[in-house]
Amino acid sequence: MIKIKKISEVVGKRVYTDAGDFFGQIEEANLIENKIDGWRIRVAGGVGSYLGGARGVVVPHQFVRSIGDVFIISKSAVPVQEMPSDEASAETEETA
Repeated sequence: MIKIKKISEVVGKRVYTDAGDFFGQIEEANLIENKIDGWRIRVAGGVGSYLGGARGVVVPHQFVRSIGDVFIISKSAVPVQEMPSDEASAETEETA
């Protein structure tokens, strides 16, 4: 049997990646034509630092793996931390 949750019950839930990393908390759902399109997530302090200081992200609903006591999202929904251009060029020079 499928359990249906109200959006108001989901707001504030903790969000983890499928790798087990804490990502943040649900702030709200984005609706389009009465269907959930994405979730606005307030990111945890450590994650925000490598997102360029962003306080939140919108994760498309297709990346949500599970909704229960916690939210589980796909690791591919999390932006990848890029190396600053100085470090990337230094690595290239070392390998050459």
